[in-house]
Amino acid sequence: MDFVQIAGKYRGVVEKELATLFTPDGLVSDAGIPSDLVEPLKYSFMTGGKRLRPVLCLAACQAVSGRFDNAVPAALAIEALHTYTLIHDDLPCMDNDVLRRGQPTVHAKYGYAEGVLAGDALQAVAFALALKTPADAGAVCAVAMELARAAGPAGVIGGQWVDVCSKPPHDRARIEYVHEHKTSDLIQCALVMGAAAGGASEAQIAAFRDFGKNLGIAFQIVDDILDADDPAKADEMGVMLIMDKEAARHLASEYSEKALAGLDAFATPDPDRTEAVEVLRSLVEGQISRKI
Repeated sequence: MDFVQIAGKYRGVVEKELATLFTPDGLVSDAGIPSDLVEPLKYSFMTGGKRLRPVLCLAACQAVSGRFDNAVPAALAIEALHTYTLIHDDLPCMDNDVLRRGQPTVHAKYGYAEGVLAGDALQAVAFALALKTPADAGAVCAVAMELARAAGPAGVIGGQWVDVCSKPPHDRARIEYVHEHKTSDLIQCALVMGAAAGGASEAQIAAFRDFGKNLGIAFQIVDDILDADDPAKADEMGVMLIMDKEAARHLASEYSEKALAGLDAFATPDPDRTEAVEVLRSLVEGQISRKI
């Protein structure tokens, strides 16, 4: 099955909620937002995307609690944060991309300064959403702190910094740092926020963090393999700079196997929780086998 089939239930919830953001009845309303800013904010969300991170968030919540309702704001939060990173990554001062998913990037459609500001806005929106988690104060704090960790200088910003600032020759340690912090940290964040919203134990949080790290690194290695023949991406900090495709495929398989083994910690007779664990298992298998 492809991603849409595997994650259909969760994706439907996410798409419905995203469509209502920046409307009077949305989790984040349009009150006080300039009308010409609302348009690029909505556009940035609705130009497609797999919704991998919010799906992981909802599935993690259900895996520990049997339901995913409490994680809906967190799922939207991680999508808002991820979308902000994409807007900024596409800017002329970063990757200078004018297309994403076949559509004009935000800065290409609305302007450079407008792209910067739209991304800034979504970073703030992400925290507003995380703080709407319907749980006790401790869980809400855990969700917000996890988002801050992943968003900050030791998270995705650190990964982006090394990606932008590093000069050849590249080594494995540097590339692994970029993979872990530019990609894997947001995947870990999605899972940990969902688990925290569902009342997870410390052991469950730790298990999801390890699962997310391994999944995220495997996911990025596969992306590097798929990008290897694209001349526009030849200079990016990818694993193909230091190894051939065969070695890269083997490394992706190693990380995916570690991720799958980590799901054993969530074995349970509860059918609702088992359903979510099996979705996570299928997502690992499906994402890692993309076109390779």
